[in-house]
Amino acid sequence: MSAAAPRRIWRAPAVRALLLQILAFPLMLATVWLLARAGIRQSLLGVALVQGAWAAVLSWRAGLASWWRAIQFLFPPALLLARQAADALALPPVAFLAVFLFMLLLYWSTFRTQVPYYPSGRRVWEAVARQLPADRPLRIIDIGSGLGGLVLDLARRRPDCELSGIELAPLPWLASSLRATLSGSRARFLRGDYETLNFGNYDVVFAYLSPAAMGGLWRKAAREMRPGSVLLSYEFAIAEREPDRRVVTTDSRKILYIWDF
Repeated sequence: MSAAAPRRIWRAPAVRALLLQILAFPLMLATVWLLARAGIRQSLLGVALVQGAWAAVLSWRAGLASWWRAIQFLFPPALLLARQAADALALPPVAFLAVFLFMLLLYWSTFRTQVPYYPSGRRVWEAVARQLPADRPLRIIDIGSGLGGLVLDLARRRPDCELSGIELAPLPWLASSLRATLSGSRARFLRGDYETLNFGNYDVVFAYLSPAAMGGLWRKAAREMRPGSVLLSYEFAIAEREPDRRVVTTDSRKILYIWDF
């Protein structure tokens, strides 16, 4: 792990949100104690709401995005209600462990990257395929390739091209690798962070990430991508530079943004 990695982790909004929940705990205890002294006793749900309210206030003061304030407020009562529902259904503790492990393998380091699992669809794959030059073989990579749908589809359409995907979360990477093996596809899937790649090795880079990741993606692309290469981003634009082209991909008018280098 590089020296910068721990700093990136501590700056991650999810980590900061967790720390703010911890900081809110003594404030919640003090508030509940003062209310009790005034003759106002709280139910467990009331206590959870006080905890959430303090966490939301601290998140606001810490400058977290507005949706984090809502998450912080709702998290303690949601946790309490989930526990009460589990008790009512007599769920064994191992059920919670299984759900936790599944979510961990699916989302992995979303807390740091702020890129959740976003599946694309066939119309997106078709739009991407139409943007690929047909007069030469290409090296194409999908960064954050998920279950591998785009990469596998393009590998079928363009047997002359070298198709790769890279995925950080173990479960989607395993699923895409198995799909490629079982279907006999030439596509290959790497497990890791796309930050470790050199975009200069590719003619086409496709991304379906999140708004939080677009600034870093552009800085990396601007440093590394070669003249004649293409960067494509589905749904999320880059504030630092207007796209060279826009393609409507679905009935909901979501956009495929294209930058030519």
